[in-house]
Amino acid sequence: MKQTLQLRLGQQLTMTPQLQQSIRLLQLSAFDLRQEVQEAIESNLMLEAEEEGDTIEPRNGDYAGGADLELAADAAPFGNGEEELNPERSALPDELPVDSDWSDIYDGYLPTGGSRAEEEVDFLALRATRLTLRDQLRWQINLSHFSADDEAIATAIVDAIDDDGYLGCPLEEIRGTVGDDDLSLQDIEAVLHRVQSLEPVGVGARSLQECLLIQLRQLPEDTPLLAAAITVCRDHFALLSAKDYAQIRRRALLSDQDLEAIRHLIRSLNPRPGSLAGTTEPDYIIPDVLVSKRDGVWRVELNPEAVPRLRVNPDYARLVRRADQSQDNTCLKNHLNEARWLIKCIASRNETLVRVASTLVDLQRGFFEHGVEAMKPLVLRDVAEILQMHESTVSRVTTQKYMHTPRGTFELKYFFSSHLSTAAGGECSSTAIRAVIKKLIAAEPPRKPLSDESISRILGAQGIEVARRTIAKYREGMGIRPSHERKRLL
Repeated sequence: MKQTLQLRLGQQLTMTPQLQQSIRLLQLSAFDLRQEVQEAIESNLMLEAEEEGDTIEPRNGDYAGGADLELAADAAPFGNGEEELNPERSALPDELPVDSDWSDIYDGYLPTGGSRAEEEVDFLALRATRLTLRDQLRWQINLSHFSADDEAIATAIVDAIDDDGYLGCPLEEIRGTVGDDDLSLQDIEAVLHRVQSLEPVGVGARSLQECLLIQLRQLPEDTPLLAAAITVCRDHFALLSAKDYAQIRRRALLSDQDLEAIRHLIRSLNPRPGSLAGTTEPDYIIPDVLVSKRDGVWRVELNPEAVPRLRVNPDYARLVRRADQSQDNTCLKNHLNEARWLIKCIASRNETLVRVASTLVDLQRGFFEHGVEAMKPLVLRDVAEILQMHESTVSRVTTQKYMHTPRGTFELKYFFSSHLSTAAGGECSSTAIRAVIKKLIAAEPPRKPLSDESISRILGAQGIEVARRTIAKYREGMGIRPSHERKRLL
C-alpha cells in the first residue's frame, strides 16, 4: 500500500466556549441566572453588580440590565457630630426609670461586653426561624411531666416520626434505639399514647386508620354521630377505603343521611397531621416578564427584579494597556473580554426572552382577553417560524421562565398545547378542552355525576370530537376522580 498526501476542503460547525456559554445562559431560570452571575462576579474582577443610584455612563457592551443611567449625585459629607445620623434621638434623658432597660429607650441596642470586631453579631441568626415538626414535639415533651426513662423513649419516638406525622418504624426498633433491654413493648406503647396526645392531633400514628381514630377521639363529645363515626372507622375501615357504602349501612345499621354525615366528618380530618407544621420556607416564583394592558394594548416588559444588572468596573478597565504584554496586563485583558461577553450574552438572552413572550401574547390574545377556554393550539414550530429561530432555541427560552399576567403567573410552556379537530374542520386547544371539562364537572349534580362518556357526548354536541379515553386522560391529569367516586348521597 502506497502512502500519499491529500488536501481536502470542508466545512463544519464548531461551538466555541463563548457560544456554549450563551446557550447555557439562555436556558437558565431567573434563580439559576442569579447564581451564575454571582459566581462570575466573585471570579472576575472586572465585573460588578450595579447598585441603584450609583452608576456610571457605560460604554457599548459594558452594561446590561436596563436603560442608560446618569451619575449619582455626591452624597453629603457627614458632620463632625454623631447626632446628624439620628437627630431625634440625640439627647440622652437625664434620668431613666429604675425598672426600664436600655433597649426600651434605644431600639438599636447591641449587647456590650467586648469590642465591635470581637462580637461579630450575626444579624441573620436573629431572624425568626420556623420550627419543624420534631422541634415542636420536643418542646411539648419538655413541658410535660415525663420521667427520665419515659422522656428518652418519647425522644426516640419523635425522632422516628416522618414529615407527615406518622411513626415510620416498629416499636422493637424504638426499644433498640433506647438501648434498655429491660423495657417492654407495653412500656413503649404507653409512652407512644402520650406522644399521640400532643399537637398536632393525630401525630405519632402508625397507620391512616389509627391517625383518624386519634383525631375522632379528641373531638368534643357533643359532636353529632361521633360514636358512630368511631365505630365505622374502627370496625369497617376496609369497607370505607373500598367505598363499599352499602355493606357499611347494612352492618352498622345506618341510614343514608347518617352515613353521608359520617363520611363528611371523616373527610374533615387531616390524613397528614405533620403537614400542619411547616418544615420549609415557601419558594416564591420570580416572573421573568410582566404582561399588562395599557390603553387597550397588551405590553410585555422584563421584570427588573429578575434581570441582573452588571457593568464593567471602570477603575480596573483603565488599568488595561493595549501594547503591554505582561502577565498582569494579559490577565486584565482576559477578565475584561470575559466580562463584556457575559454582559452581551445576558443582553441577548433578555432580548430573545422578550421577543418570544411578545409573540406568545400576540398568538394567545384570546386567553388574555377571555380566559383559558379561548386558548388556541400552539406548538414550538409556530413561534420558531414567526421569529425565524430554531425550535430548540424557543424550547430553551420557554423552559423555567415565568410570565406574570392579569390572570396569574404562568410558565411560558403553559401557552403551548396540542390540538384536536372540531366538527367544523377547525382546531381546538387541549388546554381549552381541559378547562371545559373542569367547568362541566364543577356544575354536575352531586347525585348523578357526569361520566367520561357523558362528557364526550356533551363536547360532541358542541362540535368538539373527543374520545372517552382522551377525556379520562385529561381528567386524571387534573386530579379529578371518576364519576362513581364523585357521587354524593346529599
